[in-house]
Amino acid sequence: MIVVMKPDATGAQIEHMRQHITSLGMTPQVITGQHQTVIAALGEERAGLTEALEPGEGVEKVLPIMAPYKRASSELKRERTVVKALGFEVGGKKVAVIAGPCSVESEEQIVSIARKLKELGATALRGGAFKPRTSPYSFQGHKEKGLQMLAAARAETGLAIVTEVMAPEHVPMVAEYADVLQIGARNMQNYQLLQAVGDSGKPTLLKRGMSATIDEFLLAAEYILDRGNPNVILCERGIRTYEEHTRFTLPLATVPYLNDKSHLPVVVDPSHGTGKAKLVAPMSKASVAAGADGLIIEVHEDPEHAASDGAQTITPAAFGQLMAQCRRIAEAVDRTM
Repeated sequence: MIVVMKPDATGAQIEHMRQHITSLGMTPQVITGQHQTVIAALGEERAGLTEALEPGEGVEKVLPIMAPYKRASSELKRERTVVKALGFEVGGKKVAVIAGPCSVESEEQIVSIARKLKELGATALRGGAFKPRTSPYSFQGHKEKGLQMLAAARAETGLAIVTEVMAPEHVPMVAEYADVLQIGARNMQNYQLLQAVGDSGKPTLLKRGMSATIDEFLLAAEYILDRGNPNVILCERGIRTYEEHTRFTLPLATVPYLNDKSHLPVVVDPSHGTGKAKLVAPMSKASVAAGADGLIIEVHEDPEHAASDGAQTITPAAFGQLMAQCRRIAEAVDRTM
């Protein structure tokens, strides 16, 4: 339920309703907007709740939250969430760009590419220290040494680090180095991991599972939000369909749909979403036009010899051209890059 307080509701009235919601066995969440305060009453809804809440002093109206995802829903919070980490910001007017190699291969490699990406306009650095791979024989990443290499790149450039965490027990270690914790598609419904990153309080980039519905995606975000961590970024990275012309199918209708149904920022991964380097630029432009708050792009100085995912990785030169094109698209939709 959502308790909408009157514009002139006093602090004492708001606090009284918060305590009243608690006494009814629900969890209150006070959201102070520019003109009005609303209090979410979260928990299992039951008959009689509206009648119990409506008479409260300062209450304007009580509304049900129709979506199964309560905290992630735009029914609860109309104002867009802006997630910040170091100098990185996503959800505001500026379209964020997270870029870097699929895997951290060496300190020299990651520092060199980070310098170039910052010059070209990237706002955060991506790179895998832990790599979940379909084959157990593929490169699995340098793990903590890889995290240390990312930290060296951040010290050199000031770029925030976005990197994947794969297991609940890894969260403290990865959180020590990373500015944004990434949960990959294969772990979207790893509920213990979702709760662990929620408990960490770190900004989290949650990738949509390759077979997940939008409701399942938002309910996964709900696990993180439910632990008191409001800093969740949704990432559309493509889903598995019967099509074979791309690695995955990148459904960009997801972007405006999520912008309508949720207050959380949305970024798009055109690298995984297509699996083809030549499609990264056009799908990046389309993503910005569709209303994406950010992009996450794989960039490597020598994609042909990349340790992983070379086929979907672009060069710094191609990234620079992409940024110039996307800036023009962003301007056309009243955004900046």
